Amino acid sequence: MIEGTEKADLRRELASYGFDEVRFTDLSPVAANRLEEWIELGYHADMEWLKNSIEKRLDPQLVLEDACSVVMLGVNYLPSEVGAMAQKRWGKYSLYQDYHDTVLKGLKRAGALLESRYGLGSRDYRYYVDTGPVMERGWAAASGMGWQGKNGMLISKSHGNWLLLATLITKLEIEPDPPLKKRPSESARNAELGALCGKCRRCIDACPTEAIVEAGILDANRCISYQTIENKGVIPREIREGIGSRIFGCDICLDICPWNRFARSGRQILLSSRYDICDLGLLDILEMDIETFRATFRKTPIKRLKLRGLLRNACIVAGNIRESEGWIEPGGSDWLNRVELVLVSLARYEEAMVRPHAVWALYRLLGERASVVLKGSRCEEDDEATLEEYRWWEKEYLSV
Repeated sequence: MIEGTEKADLRRELASYGFDEVRFTDLSPVAANRLEEWIELGYHADMEWLKNSIEKRLDPQLVLEDACSVVMLGVNYLPSEVGAMAQKRWGKYSLYQDYHDTVLKGLKRAGALLESRYGLGSRDYRYYVDTGPVMERGWAAASGMGWQGKNGMLISKSHGNWLLLATLITKLEIEPDPPLKKRPSESARNAELGALCGKCRRCIDACPTEAIVEAGILDANRCISYQTIENKGVIPREIREGIGSRIFGCDICLDICPWNRFARSGRQILLSSRYDICDLGLLDILEMDIETFRATFRKTPIKRLKLRGLLRNACIVAGNIRESEGWIEPGGSDWLNRVELVLVSLARYEEAMVRPHAVWALYRLLGERASVVLKGSRCEEDDEATLEEYRWWEKEYLSV
């Protein structure tokens, strides 16, 4: 077993690669019933890959036979610039080149270290950056890196809510690190979600779409991050107002956490900042073409949205302007007129997924007058989801 001075040396070496946290744990079961119940309740929305990988998530031996230990690695992604940290349009992790790619470089070095120092082969370990069939938050909590808060995220005493997690499963036997526990007698593997949050429920109360249904349990169907990133279709009407100013992801339940007062920006050795994304105006996004989209978001997580997803989300933000006055951008008194023109154009956009959201935004901004500016688009529309949007608003104004 690797322990004592040898384990400390391994920790230091891995930290030198750019990981802000390096912790070790074993492969004892982690909250299996929680995951199964969560999926049974449909809280995973349409992320079928979670349901399809549940057996591997619950049994690490199906991921790596004869595995003994987990090396949990954390990268602090709290932005180092005040503007990037304070903005509310983009999830903070998206203000870098895609961490799946950059953190992977550190994991490859970690694997090479295990091979050279301990004689392992490439089949003696597996690593993942947030995408593998592994219980990274549960293992991170079991390793003492932090605990799973009432927002369902890993919370660190040192880094707050701002750790990206990477997992390395190995056949090496490494002495586990002790977990954080509310009570000495408590089992870290089945600790109450949010146990170290005390009576605080700020994250639960702050969520505008009520996505946190109970401490530590998130309904993805209502989550702004899910809706603006993972949902590939029409965003439910009842969720749109709650999205507010957020185009990609959401940090509301992370930002509000009191533990963030201890957090400081990390070294960012394994991150490459793209804080310039914060300078994009809403009109810049609404008027964006495919070439500009590709050039602007190249190598960032936002490229996953594709242009149609970005425009869909930007339409929702435009429709929320009156509810989020701080998002009205400078540009003279004709700003809303310019938004109206581009939204009318997007109501005819070639990708049908965008159109109902442009219609929604125009009715939110213009009220009944939207029927006038959309008359031509309405007559030509053949997409059922967009037609349903028109009918819903027409019914709204008929009932007034």
